[in-house]
Amino acid sequence: MQPVFAPLGQATPVGPSGCGQLAKLANQVIVAITIGAVSEAFILAGGGGADRAQVREALQGGFASSRILTEHGQRMVDRAFEPGGPAKFQVKDLRNALKAAEQLGLDLPITKLIHKLFDEMVNRGKADMDHSGLLTHLEELNNISFS
Repeated sequence: MQPVFAPLGQATPVGPSGCGQLAKLANQVIVAITIGAVSEAFILAGGGGADRAQVREALQGGFASSRILTEHGQRMVDRAFEPGGPAKFQVKDLRNALKAAEQLGLDLPITKLIHKLFDEMVNRGKADMDHSGLLTHLEELNNISFS
């Protein structure tokens, strides 16, 4: 099937049938948790008076550097939450990851927590906001407002 999939990108076998779906869910778990980590880091740094844009720039030079910090971190700094990946889809993907974990007899407590936070965000009317908008939900939980 390599020639069929070649135009779509590099195919990387990850295991027997069904493992591709698990890899996709694993990706969504990492994305969601990392968005949560960047959001909380910005809230912490900003709460102490640091400039979030400068914090983002500084962190990109260390171990915290990631594509999420680079791309979604910029969206957070710019407060540009037009959907690239709507929060409602993040909830769906995390729900599917938790179902898969349950079927495998696994407990993913961090995924459960981030799912809860995204679910709250969606239930507060932000279903179509980009998933980087989790920052706004966490700001609301901390009584932080931006004009």
